[in-house]
Amino acid sequence: MEKLVLTTQDHIAITAHLFLPEKSNGKFLLINSATGVRQHIYFSFAQFFSDKGFTVITYDYRGIGLSKPNNMKGFKASMRIWGSEDYKTLTTYIKTRFSDYEKYCLGHSVGALILGMNKDSEMFKELIFVGTQNAFVGNLKFRTKIEAYLGFGIAQPVTTTLLGYFPANWFGLGESLPKNCAYDWRTLILNKKSTNGLLEKIDDFSKELTQKVFVIRAEDDVWLTEKGVRSLLNDTYPNLKPTYRLVRVSESEKREIGHINFFRSFNKKLWNIILNELLDK
Repeated sequence: MEKLVLTTQDHIAITAHLFLPEKSNGKFLLINSATGVRQHIYFSFAQFFSDKGFTVITYDYRGIGLSKPNNMKGFKASMRIWGSEDYKTLTTYIKTRFSDYEKYCLGHSVGALILGMNKDSEMFKELIFVGTQNAFVGNLKFRTKIEAYLGFGIAQPVTTTLLGYFPANWFGLGESLPKNCAYDWRTLILNKKSTNGLLEKIDDFSKELTQKVFVIRAEDDVWLTEKGVRSLLNDTYPNLKPTYRLVRVSESEKREIGHINFFRSFNKKLWNIILNELLDK
């Protein structure tokens, strides 16, 4: 594992880790993290693929993990900037250093939504979506819908206004987020346009993506619904060619997958679902 510090066009340092295999199979995998999830969560998963011959990169968006500033209050960041600047910096690096590789991108949650913000997304042979959807509250189940209205309708704007950033960890929602990342998250949930509501505020390349996409949803992910997943593929990425895979709780040795735990080492057996997809070429 090699630590990298890449600089965005607007001069922000993004910390990444490169996993180089002992013997390369000529395939490259970029991992786009979920909201507020540090890249360390994906290290075991990345090493697993590296052991199989893949070259893998993980990274933290600005404001998260190793790409976090000393002071979060007033720090300039948004989900739109994550896609148009941070993710773009990674794809530029990959195109330059690994130009001859067969390239794949795994987007976890928001990591799939930002693909439409970067024209370089066209360079990937196939995309992997894990735990992602148009998260509009109308697509959610009743109990989660209530939590979403209370959390993003009241708690998120109040705490963000008071502190100048969103203390997501107070609510069990991962790392604290820069102010405008939190407001973009609010848009995803409370605006009926959801992901498209963000894309219309930025250069939108979502309709230009035509690859195969392997879409994985965990049976016990309470924040995800089939309706929301289908909405993302039908309304935001209509030209992608999806294959859907529902992962049953019974397939997990701990019977626990949820929104994040697909990537925990105790679910290592599940990683073969993606490995077999990428090797079956």
